[in-house]
Amino acid sequence: MASVELQNVSKRFGDFEVVRDVDLSVRHGEFVVFVGPSGCGKSTLLRMICGLEPISGGKVMIGGKPMRGVPPAKRGVAMVFQSYALYPHKTVAQNMAFSLLMQGMAKAERDKRVAAVAETLQLKHLLNRLPKELSGGQRQRVAIGRAIVRQPEVFLFDEPLSNLDAELRVQMRLELAKLHRALGATMIYVTHDQTEAMTLADRIVVLRDGVIEQTGTPSEIYDAPKNRFVAGFMGSPKMSFLEATVRETNGKKVLLDIAGTSGGRIELDVEEPARLSPQVIVGLRPEHFFPRVPMGPRLAVDIEFVERLGGENYLHAPGHAAGELVIRHAGDEGPAAVRGPAEIAVDWTKAHLFTADGSAVARRPAQQPRQ
Repeated sequence: MASVELQNVSKRFGDFEVVRDVDLSVRHGEFVVFVGPSGCGKSTLLRMICGLEPISGGKVMIGGKPMRGVPPAKRGVAMVFQSYALYPHKTVAQNMAFSLLMQGMAKAERDKRVAAVAETLQLKHLLNRLPKELSGGQRQRVAIGRAIVRQPEVFLFDEPLSNLDAELRVQMRLELAKLHRALGATMIYVTHDQTEAMTLADRIVVLRDGVIEQTGTPSEIYDAPKNRFVAGFMGSPKMSFLEATVRETNGKKVLLDIAGTSGGRIELDVEEPARLSPQVIVGLRPEHFFPRVPMGPRLAVDIEFVERLGGENYLHAPGHAAGELVIRHAGDEGPAAVRGPAEIAVDWTKAHLFTADGSAVARRPAQQPRQ
C-alpha cells in the first residue's frame, strides 16, 4: 500500500474552477473520507487521483511518485463506483477475475486470488451466479472484490453505498470497516452521507466549492469545527444557530444576550474575546439541551413538532426568536414534550461561538471543580 499526496491541485472547466489549490497528504494505510454537499468537487478530486480526470494544475503523488502522464491502469489504484458496473453475462467469479485476465495472469493464479477474496467478502457460495441473481449488497461486494483481487496500492470509493437501502448501507459500512482492518489498505472514500464519514474515517476532509474547509478526525470535525459551515454540515440533526449580542467582555469571559432566555446571564470562556464583533452566533448541538434540567440560563421555546425515534426524540422549535432549534430528548427522560411552550436548559460549556462571518472562536476549556 502507498501514501497519496496532493500538492496545489486544481481543476478547471473553461473559466470555471471546480477544485482550487488543494493540498492533502493521505498516509499509508489510512482511511480518508471526502465529504461535502453536491457539487463541492469531491468526486472530481477522486477522479483526478485515479487519472480518469486530467488535472489543470498542481501535482498528484502516489507512493512518492508523480502521476502526471501516468494512465489509470498504471497508477496502482482500484476504483469502486456508485454503479456496480458488472458484466451481466459473466458470473461473479468471471467479473472478479476479468482485470486479471486482461493482464495476462495465468488461470491458476486468477482462481487463487478470486477464491481468497470471495472468502473474505463471503461470496464463495455465489461465484457461479450471474449479477441479475444477486441482491444490491451482494453486487456491491462483487464490485469491491473485483478491486481487491488487483491488489492495488490505493483503493478509491466513489459513493459506493448510495444505491443501497438503509439496512444494507449499515451492513456494508461494517463490512468496509472490517475490510480496511483486514487489508491495512490505503482507502479514499467519497460520500455526501455524514454518517458514513463519521463511522468509517480515520480522517475526514470537508469540502465546499472545491476548497478544503477542514481536515481532521471525526471527533475533531464534530467537536471543534473551524467555521459555521463545517459545524452545520456535520451532525444529524444539524447544529442549531442562535443570534447573540455581546454585552461585555471581562478578561477571557464574554457575556451574551440571546433573545428568549431567562434564568441568568450567558457567560462563555473564550481565548480571544477582543476579536468578537457586537453580533455573534452561538452554536448548540441537539444533545446539548436538557429539557428536564431547571438550572442556569434557559431558553423559552415553542415546540411545534416532535420527531419520535423510539430510544430518543427530537423536539423542533423553528419559531424561536434567536433561531431555529432542534433539541434531543432521550427516551429515558420520560414522555417527550407535547407541542407547545416549554423552558429548555442548555449546557453552555459545550456551546460553539462564531463571528458574524462564520469563523469559529476558540473556546477555553471549562474549569473543572476542585476535589
